[in-house]
Amino acid sequence: MGRIFISAAHGGIEAGKTDPGSIAGGTTEAKEMIMLRDLIVTELRARSFEVLWVPDDLSTTQTITWINSRGRSTDVALEIHCDSASSPSVRGASVFYIANNTARRSHAELLLMALLRRVTQLPNRGVKADTESGLGSLIFCRQIQIPSLLMQVGFLSSPDDRALLQNRRRDFALGITEGIVSWSRIIDPVTVPPAEPTYPAINININGQNYQEQGILINGNAYIPIDLVDRLRADLSKAPNVNRVSYRRVVYVKAIELRDFRVSVGWDNATRTVTLRSISAVCPGQFDLIVSNGHTSEKELQSFLRSNNESALVQFPDLPKLYREEASTEGINYDIAFCQMCVETGFLRFGDDIKPQQNNFAGLGTIGGGGATASFQSARIGVRAHVQHLKAYASLEPLVQEVVDPRFRFVTRGIAPLIDQLSGRWSADLEYGKKITAMLQRLYDSAGLS
Repeated sequence: MGRIFISAAHGGIEAGKTDPGSIAGGTTEAKEMIMLRDLIVTELRARSFEVLWVPDDLSTTQTITWINSRGRSTDVALEIHCDSASSPSVRGASVFYIANNTARRSHAELLLMALLRRVTQLPNRGVKADTESGLGSLIFCRQIQIPSLLMQVGFLSSPDDRALLQNRRRDFALGITEGIVSWSRIIDPVTVPPAEPTYPAINININGQNYQEQGILINGNAYIPIDLVDRLRADLSKAPNVNRVSYRRVVYVKAIELRDFRVSVGWDNATRTVTLRSISAVCPGQFDLIVSNGHTSEKELQSFLRSNNESALVQFPDLPKLYREEASTEGINYDIAFCQMCVETGFLRFGDDIKPQQNNFAGLGTIGGGGATASFQSARIGVRAHVQHLKAYASLEPLVQEVVDPRFRFVTRGIAPLIDQLSGRWSADLEYGKKITAMLQRLYDSAGLS
């Protein structure tokens, strides 16, 4: 069976520094392509393909060497990019192939059409010989020894393309996956997965009770019969993207994806049991209410942060304590505020636009325009400003502490009492609230509160 090599453009070390690729709309090409690559890898593995993804810290030449040292004649390699132009009106997807290779041209067309079938709003810029690129040739197409293509999935500089990519990332991944599968089957016809796979059975525990019916294990992921979802009070009727498989006339759903529906998901390797529990039991009716009580201890917050970033507490050892104290003072759920901090800072890894010494844990801006981010004199004041900004959105009550949030007065008070209502307000990301909710579920799961 032929294998798939996939590389997310940029992100490696070039000329002594990390190469972000194109930068636009508060994001980078490297970041967007890595997220898209991860979804493509998941989809390919769900189809029983062996996937090798290129390490993100490799330079362009190191990427070529890495693939060539592992590639076989039946394998294929794809690198995904997001282009940039001086005009925001320039849009669309294209695929580059090595010039004068008619077979590779047809493979490029196959890949591009598969993407455009899934994302019909994306303009078609056609397939192009690598000699038509701005560089005059592309070493990914020329120097890789196995069949290779370079895909530009859109223009990061185009607000329309960028919004499509960020809001329909899974559709992009599905289209590209379908194109790669078709391409791989041409290169190695035996890559067609078995028509009747056999999956090992696993045990299921729901809300502390062992369930008589069993689930199945597919590529290391637990799947449960869909009729069990009702027992967890999860409504999948409006969730078409949840992975479903039909196996021996029973529909199964991917258990880990139920975390988006307030379900705790765990695994006991010794008994081969997937454990599921309704998180709504933690705080019935108040799970996503920002003005409410927190439920975790300081130690549990420390453990959660440390498990996701071992060095997180080196610079900010008192941060869990500060969130519990400052949020409780203002009547804000400190679990929610803390999880929002984890989303905003990447578990205190921060990023290029905000530095740790700014003590800005929630991406707060300053006043006066210019896109500058705020700085605070201490971690406590930074946490206080974050909590005050949350209270501005979630409550009409006056502040207990003196205002330190520079943008408190610009918020329409009480407009977002629920986590999901922060989407498109606190952040332009329409999935922002879901990301915080998912983080909150992970916290309660790790603390054993679900």
